[in-house]
Amino acid sequence: MPISRLCPSVPQIVACTQNDQTGSKAVSGRPKGSPQLNRWSRARALRSGKKLDRSSLRTQPPEPDTPLSQFPLPVDPDDAANLDGADVMTVKSIYMVSDGTGWTAEHCVNAALGQFDYCLVDRGCPVSTHLFSGNINFVVDVVVKIDDTEKLLEITKQAAKEGALLVYTLADQQLAMAAKQACKLWGVPSTDVLGPITEAIASHLGVSPSGLPRGASGLPLSDDYFRRIEAVEFTIKQDDGASPQNLAKADILLTGVSRTGKTPLSIYLAQKGYRVANVPIVLGVAMPRTLFEVDPQKVFGLTINPLVLQNIRSARTKTMGLSSDGRSIYSEMSYVREELEFAGKLFAQNPLWPVIDVTGKAIEETAAVLLRLYHDRKNKCTMSSISKRY
Repeated sequence: MPISRLCPSVPQIVACTQNDQTGSKAVSGRPKGSPQLNRWSRARALRSGKKLDRSSLRTQPPEPDTPLSQFPLPVDPDDAANLDGADVMTVKSIYMVSDGTGWTAEHCVNAALGQFDYCLVDRGCPVSTHLFSGNINFVVDVVVKIDDTEKLLEITKQAAKEGALLVYTLADQQLAMAAKQACKLWGVPSTDVLGPITEAIASHLGVSPSGLPRGASGLPLSDDYFRRIEAVEFTIKQDDGASPQNLAKADILLTGVSRTGKTPLSIYLAQKGYRVANVPIVLGVAMPRTLFEVDPQKVFGLTINPLVLQNIRSARTKTMGLSSDGRSIYSEMSYVREELEFAGKLFAQNPLWPVIDVTGKAIEETAAVLLRLYHDRKNKCTMSSISKRY
């Protein structure tokens, strides 16, 4: 279907505005819980551009000469009233503009916004993010393709009208220069995320950048791309102790009791190109012999706080319908402690296996610790440490 039919007021335009990258359902109504948790939830929803109930929006009708303004940030009046007195019209917008996938811009902005959660929660300063990229394969509320200067200027004009901050990652130097000049002309605060580091690397290497966005059509697929695809396929096949005869083929081996995050960590690492196998530790079940025959430099143990693990297992038990109140031997504290002690003895018998405590760590944090240790070992780097737990 032509883009003009999907979005008549914005001809030939591709983007995702107020896109919830997690694919969560739209937020409507007033969530239950403590007032502070409610404020936190609403603030995070607004920050990520999550849509609220459209039936009761406090927004002004769009002007006919500003196509993008017909897509304002939806705000539920009840939610707005509870944002510590924050006015709906004080919602701050951040425009993220890219001539590629927009991945870099989106992740940089989200990482920076993480430093302001205290403001979003305690002071009621909601933020709306809008992604305009040149390589979107799906259509949402607004679609805008960043492939020429004219469309870039249209977005910059809209940013000026909304008083938005414009963050751009434009590999094309002409587009980047156009964005810089347009922002200066219309007084739009802006940040070039990609330009400075690209210039620094070009100067350091003594060569010029290609100026092509990542994933640009016509570029040959790299070996790294196929390596990551192969890694994901291998990791899926080796999940939860499957095919132990293939453990030696893995780059990284994870082992730990149930619900220590082995599978999501494996998939995350696989997407970075590492072939990962994970082996569960179950009380009373013998570990596969091949686990002890592989290079111990590749094996990493995962552990977790007993109380946290019990809570996770109780929730898992309810989800699986094994118990209405979340109680089973699987989630009993005595069993949890016993299984963790069993795992601890196994780790002690294999002192070359680093043990990572995943309590309170995001998958990305655990992966960062693991990869640092992995590459230190691979490159035979030595680092002083208090203990072998991380």
